Amino acid sequence: MARDLVAENLRLQKQLAQLLEQAEHNQQILRRHQAFDLQFISAGSLRELLDALFHSFATAAALDTITLSLLDPEYEIRRMLADLGISQSSWPQLLFLEEEAEFGELAGRLSHPLLAAYREQLHGPMYPEPLRPPASVAIVPLRRRGQLIGSLNLGSGDPRRFMPGMATDFIEHRASIIAISLENVINGERLKHIGLTDPLTGVNNRRYVERRLMEELGRSRRHGHALSCMYIDIDHFKKINDTRGHQAGDEVLREVAGRIKAELRLSDALGRFGGEEFVVLLIDAEMVDAVCVAERIRQSVAEQPVRLASGDTLAVSVSVGVASLETLEAASTVETAAQDLLARADQALYKAKADGRNRVVGAA
Repeated sequence: MARDLVAENLRLQKQLAQLLEQAEHNQQILRRHQAFDLQFISAGSLRELLDALFHSFATAAALDTITLSLLDPEYEIRRMLADLGISQSSWPQLLFLEEEAEFGELAGRLSHPLLAAYREQLHGPMYPEPLRPPASVAIVPLRRRGQLIGSLNLGSGDPRRFMPGMATDFIEHRASIIAISLENVINGERLKHIGLTDPLTGVNNRRYVERRLMEELGRSRRHGHALSCMYIDIDHFKKINDTRGHQAGDEVLREVAGRIKAELRLSDALGRFGGEEFVVLLIDAEMVDAVCVAERIRQSVAEQPVRLASGDTLAVSVSVGVASLETLEAASTVETAAQDLLARADQALYKAKADGRNRVVGAA
């Protein structure tokens, strides 16, 4: 009897020790994930959030692959990345979709997390090359205010890591934190851009372009890529205001801004410099390329009249001056180079207007 009690006591002590050890282990996991929640929520920028998700969290959670798919039908987030100088090629884990149908066979099934063995046809779009296909996946919808904004796609080399029927409370919690954090950083970037946006046309303002020009000249010096600048002026704009009224003038400004923007890449920068003048920065573009883009812009404005809210149409044209900086001299300061580039584009614009308007002139 005594021997049985001793054995039972030892068994209970061992079981208690195991329970305490497991409790401590679980507590450590909880603290670690609470720290990640805090790191996500406190991210001050989109770059910080992506770093936390794709690097820190992926390592801590022992995940082989994490991708983030975001619905971006108006290209707003992608333009934001370009404005922040973040290259999409540096984030292959960040995927953009214009509509929910681009989820492929997953579209319409994202009301709850989907855990399964990896299937190329079903899950392949969420793990594009050069990412390595995982063995098992968890596709977790991201929602804000009842709307699907994307998905968090977790991948593991362990085929048993994510299996149908497993509890999803934890990853749903993580997805909700990431959705909130995404909304926070995107709204934060929007607020920063309010002071850098022209309220009438919706494009950037002079302050933004001047700041961006300094940044791009710095990159040009470091990496040796070319930088081109366009100065664009709406021809006879004062006459439009005088004969058709300022409301018509505002409509023309908005329409011309939209047509210019449609000819540019996400990496380029467009800003209203004041009045009827716009400035465009073409990143990694030499003079011959910049002149081609300028000519496309000129044609897009001249060939299609602007339809006013009144129903009337108005023929509009623009004059464009183009200047390029192939290399930034070591002795030249960024400030001096910026002033010179803008001045040469402005001089080319003056010549375009003097030569009869509705034309493109490249600086000598």
